[in-house]
Amino acid sequence: MTAKKTSTQTALKTSVKNAIASKSSAKKSANHQEDAGLPLSVVIRRRIEAQKVRFHANDNIAAFIKPGELEGLVEEVSEKIQAVLESLVIDTENDHNTRNTSRRVAKMYVQEVFNGRYVDQPTLTKFPNVSRLNELMIIGPITVRSACSHHLCPIMGRIWIGVLPSKDSALIGLSKYSRLTEWVMCRPQIQEEAVVELADMLERKMKPVGVAVVMDADHFCMQWRGVKDRDSKMINSVMRGAFLKDSNLRREFLALIDRK
Repeated sequence: MTAKKTSTQTALKTSVKNAIASKSSAKKSANHQEDAGLPLSVVIRRRIEAQKVRFHANDNIAAFIKPGELEGLVEEVSEKIQAVLESLVIDTENDHNTRNTSRRVAKMYVQEVFNGRYVDQPTLTKFPNVSRLNELMIIGPITVRSACSHHLCPIMGRIWIGVLPSKDSALIGLSKYSRLTEWVMCRPQIQEEAVVELADMLERKMKPVGVAVVMDADHFCMQWRGVKDRDSKMINSVMRGAFLKDSNLRREFLALIDRK
């Protein structure tokens, strides 16, 4: 009797498990059918909205993009850039200079200048502070290229990073500062937010006593359009921890980067 009861329970569990798997498979199939025929950007947007995640111009959405989809996104963006060119009354069929411009621009946006939105954060190998370093380190100037989210005009400039480690801080390789900076900057954004995000990431990754970031950049939304002031720049800084509290350390950092 006991064996029969156990066999019945096992059969019931298997039946429930199969029903759940079947329901899950049916749901996936239904979702796939629902997505069929939709623009890829809409499919990706729906994934993000389902998780109630923000996807502003300066946000990274790599977690919602599946392998191979970036190529599809390039194709979609290319079609829409072509429509823009046509609305600007440009004869791309007979003008050899603009014949493939839509695809070139699409590849530039997705694979280069806005790439920080679509790919995962670069791997940052961390090392223990074996030598118990606790002196000021300065990395820079790092050349940066970004884009203003208001007009999608270029932002071209330089960044300096100051780090004051403690004996317990993690250290990262020198090239990783440049890689992380490029990843953060390759998005449409405003400079004020970009330097804050970079400082936040370094602080979380390294847990130093202090972090400082200074950015000096030309904004083509001022130089190329609008007031057309080609000599104007924007310089801003973020000071954290010891750099914020210790005025001598802050002065030392600013004095050293002023010599570069």
